[in-house]
Amino acid sequence: MIRRFGGEAFVAPSVQERALEDHGDAVRFVERLESGEFDLLICMTGAGLVFWRDVVATHMPVERLAAALRRVTVVSRGPKPVAVLRTLDVPVHLVVPEPNTWKEIVEAVAARPERRIAVQEYGRPNLEMNAALERLGAQVTPLAIYRWELPADREPLCEAARRLAAGKFDVVIFTSSIQLDHLLEIAGGLGIEAQTRQALREDVVVASVGPVMSATLESYGIAADIVPNHPKMGSLVKAAAELAAAMLSAKHAVKKR
Repeated sequence: MIRRFGGEAFVAPSVQERALEDHGDAVRFVERLESGEFDLLICMTGAGLVFWRDVVATHMPVERLAAALRRVTVVSRGPKPVAVLRTLDVPVHLVVPEPNTWKEIVEAVAARPERRIAVQEYGRPNLEMNAALERLGAQVTPLAIYRWELPADREPLCEAARRLAAGKFDVVIFTSSIQLDHLLEIAGGLGIEAQTRQALREDVVVASVGPVMSATLESYGIAADIVPNHPKMGSLVKAAAELAAAMLSAKHAVKKR
């Protein structure tokens, strides 16, 4: 997509999703759904549901998971969990609208009566969301199926950090907060974290997929220069292609003063 818009892409995988080795919680969660312990399930990711389905399949028929899911109100964070749930013939009662952040989830749940809430987590806990749900009077029970880790082959990410610190890039595109966390972790290990942060602040145009990513950048003191109207990959690349050149010139002009 970047090449179609005339760019030259350097791709640095920065995260891998790894299913937890202990399957106990995943299996017990099916039993807890069957027993009526929860009223509502928030599905955060399609990847997490796939991991859950595949783990359960090694212990019991997948239909048992599907039947358990049909017992509760299902809330999907955007469209990706919906596709997986559809393969299980599980109805989705509510799809959280764009930009699909935890704030939209809390707002959606606030309008519903269910308060015994299970959360199928993504690669790390969302403590802010859980706390906000608890302030609504909810009892929140998270289910961790997988975790985000550094990729097995870290050299592309190391090379990205080195090139960024050396001023070899014009634009950096982030689609997930964990990408930035891992980039700076790798840069720290190479002894170039300060240069990497400076480059992101001053030397390159930073494109962020949406408000959660932008908030993470801000927490590191980095401004998101480009944020698309819709938090989608296509919109992000298109916005970067249209706006990056002018923004890069403006950044360079400021730095020369």
